[in-house]
Amino acid sequence: MKTFVGIDLGSTTTKAVLLDEDSEVIGHGITNSRSNYATAARVASQEARVDGQFTLFRRALTAAHGLIDLDTFLGTLERAFRLEQFLEQLDDLEQTCIGQIQGERFAKVASGVNDSLAEVFRRLRQEAPELYAPDAKRKSDFFRDIAGSRYHSHAEEVARDANLPYDLLLNVYDKSIIEVENRPPAGELSDKFRRALGRVLKTDDSVKSAATDIQKMIEDALAVDLEETYLVGTGYGRVTLPFSKEHIRSEILCHGLGAHLMYPQTRTVLDIGGQDTKGIQIDERGIVANFQMNDRCAAGCGRYLGYIADEMNMGLHELGPMAMKSDKPARINSTCTVFAGAELRDRLSLGEKREDILAGLHRAIILRAISIISRSGGVTDEFTFTGGVAKNEAAVRELRKVINENYGDVTININPDSIYTGALGAAEFARRAHLGQADGSEQ
Repeated sequence: MKTFVGIDLGSTTTKAVLLDEDSEVIGHGITNSRSNYATAARVASQEARVDGQFTLFRRALTAAHGLIDLDTFLGTLERAFRLEQFLEQLDDLEQTCIGQIQGERFAKVASGVNDSLAEVFRRLRQEAPELYAPDAKRKSDFFRDIAGSRYHSHAEEVARDANLPYDLLLNVYDKSIIEVENRPPAGELSDKFRRALGRVLKTDDSVKSAATDIQKMIEDALAVDLEETYLVGTGYGRVTLPFSKEHIRSEILCHGLGAHLMYPQTRTVLDIGGQDTKGIQIDERGIVANFQMNDRCAAGCGRYLGYIADEMNMGLHELGPMAMKSDKPARINSTCTVFAGAELRDRLSLGEKREDILAGLHRAIILRAISIISRSGGVTDEFTFTGGVAKNEAAVRELRKVINENYGDVTININPDSIYTGALGAAEFARRAHLGQADGSEQ
């Protein structure tokens, strides 16, 4: 099967989308961008292939309707696959940690550190299945985040029992995780899928009666080659990749085309990413007619929200829900990242509620974004909101308010996959390039 890959290298996350020859999305992939965009591109692309494989599984297993609950089975299979992936990277991390134990610093404690590492990783493997149980709650799906938090927890206890300095085990981890994170999982995807399937068929009584049929259908799906026919890169880090110019498109073009593919009637697009905010006007074919971007200031972008989260000792994902509790947003004087911390601390010291401050900050961000949109030509029906901030419910609430106040009743589109809009546009550019179509001149 010919597939077309679009990769959006953002400042915080890198996204990939896999399209087929009919412009249908086969798979999505996302990873943290790190400081190594080449690795991020490979990992995101591999994740899109994994998601694409599950699309093929779904198609193949449709014939098993009545024999199994398809959604439940695929959910179980995906958790089993993610467990296999996690265990593989855990093995890599352990071997890398062991390789760090050398030199004079470890000369007197090398055996003790080795034994302690073995115990830490034994505990990590033992609890791994719980991390991928049906009701498991994970704040992140990225290996570094999952492994890091659990490693630190176990290492502290193990180091204390072994009478070792805790910082020794932390130092070994900190050096090793960078190496592991900057190389994608090395094992064959098909092998991991087969191990995951074996785990499910062995433990899930609800599918044992159909095991033979399921096995054949999965093998047939694995036999389909997801050929990477053409790739296009876009985003903040696109210039760092070894792509020729015909394999690179600007973020503006990709977000415009991606929004058009999601919502063909879209005429105005707002993208709030980690590093910048873009206001884009497109025509009926998804061609960019005008655009504006913020200046180099990070105010109003995802990085700004990350800074606020750090200042308030909260997770980035907690900001929106906290702000939604407010019924009296504070009036924020500045969205400047440099001054935000000081104003935040002053307001807290004066007794203002955290939720009111956060609600005010979200409104200030949206007001800044709307000013960028107005310079690009204003809001016209339909309006599409893209980027990671589109998942923030407080930002969406303020956006709806501000647009209604300034432009009246406008259709506002927010797709659950809005963070992939740029990658989707890039994948469509890849498909068109393969077909010999000029960028945007043909549909």
